[in-house]
Amino acid sequence: MAKIVLIGAGSHVFSSRLITDIMSYPELRDSAISLMDIAAEPLKLAEAFAHRIVEQNKFPTKIEATTDRRKALNGADYVIIILNVGYKWKEADRKITLKYGLDQGDTATMGPCGVFNGIRHVPPILDICRDMEELCPHAWLINYTNPLAIITWAVNDHTHIKNVGLCHSVPHTAGTLAGYIGVPVKEVSYLVAGINHMAWFLELKWRGEDAYPLLREKFRDSAVYSGSGATYAGADVVRAEMFKTFGYYVTESSQHVASYVSLFRKKPEHIKQYRLSDGTQYQKNFQMWAAQDHQKDKQLEDQVKSNYRFPIDHSGEFGSIIIHSLETGQPSAIYGDVKNNGLITNLLQGSCVEVPCLVDRGGIHPCYVGNLPPQLTALNQTNIGVQQLAVQGIIEKDKNKIFQAILLDPLTAAVLTIDETHRMVDEMFEGEKPFVNGYK
Repeated sequence: MAKIVLIGAGSHVFSSRLITDIMSYPELRDSAISLMDIAAEPLKLAEAFAHRIVEQNKFPTKIEATTDRRKALNGADYVIIILNVGYKWKEADRKITLKYGLDQGDTATMGPCGVFNGIRHVPPILDICRDMEELCPHAWLINYTNPLAIITWAVNDHTHIKNVGLCHSVPHTAGTLAGYIGVPVKEVSYLVAGINHMAWFLELKWRGEDAYPLLREKFRDSAVYSGSGATYAGADVVRAEMFKTFGYYVTESSQHVASYVSLFRKKPEHIKQYRLSDGTQYQKNFQMWAAQDHQKDKQLEDQVKSNYRFPIDHSGEFGSIIIHSLETGQPSAIYGDVKNNGLITNLLQGSCVEVPCLVDRGGIHPCYVGNLPPQLTALNQTNIGVQQLAVQGIIEKDKNKIFQAILLDPLTAAVLTIDETHRMVDEMFEGEKPFVNGYK
């Protein structure tokens, strides 16, 4: 029987998905699932949902819920993290960056907001790892929390815990590309490598043949990618322009990717040109997403109370796929964020890279990729430098390294002067007081 711990289980939308994923495998139904969150009330609903799944299907799965992290971690085999620390500070950070004329877009992974997101998340996750080193030293840590690359890098360099970072941007982008060329995604194969949210489809094939010529032909009509329904996040103009310019398709959405480079969000007219959401629209989006999450929580609560029969299907997330392969030995292939130990030879060794991984009973085995094309390396390295300095700044509690990381962010550097960046970072530190004690 495996013990699977889910930390941040009060985030019902994601935790319910992962719980269902685990129970979708007959071989994992005799597991013990420990749900942990510091917020007791949201945790109760996650626990009620899990119990309902077990009861409806007469599974032997053992469910427990606790606000005591050490109790949850004791004897664990797998620890899945879906934390969201300081959500209100994320919006406060965005308002500060907008005040300085930096309309960043994505606030979770890169840029000033992404670095401060790392300041909020790295310390508690390292605390979890220290508990794991004592209570379950051989367990696997499976992390979904952003900023994924910064967190994974910190865990690799400052703990002994086996770990992998997970993101769904590779399979989601594969589905988008299959839609563009008008074929079923199951007929598409691909090789992707790079860094999280900026990994590259080095190969894209349909029925074994190169599909890039077909994609280029489709993209001769800009309506294919510029409409509001092009992707789940809207128009895909930025990624189409990146593909036309650099020759390879990049993961994540155009809304995200535009935040990681200096080319698309420098001025309001550029944001409009590339069909991107500006700061005002993002504020509306956050309010809309918060309302949707509240509505989903209420729907889940009503379903649990009404004895709604929950389907046992799999979301496609990699977390339970990994656990299933490690437990049964049945091989699987996933994309994971791991330490670059010679995997991508022309990216900084020791950095965090996203590569294909094979999983079996022996562990998670990242695949050798070799050199990326030089233009892709150049784009990735601009982000890797920021991540490296951010990790060092967080670990050392060094304000200057945090400032340097943000100063070297490609979009920040394209929009702000050194002095403007300094003032902005100082203001963000002032606003993040609960999380920056001891920084010098």
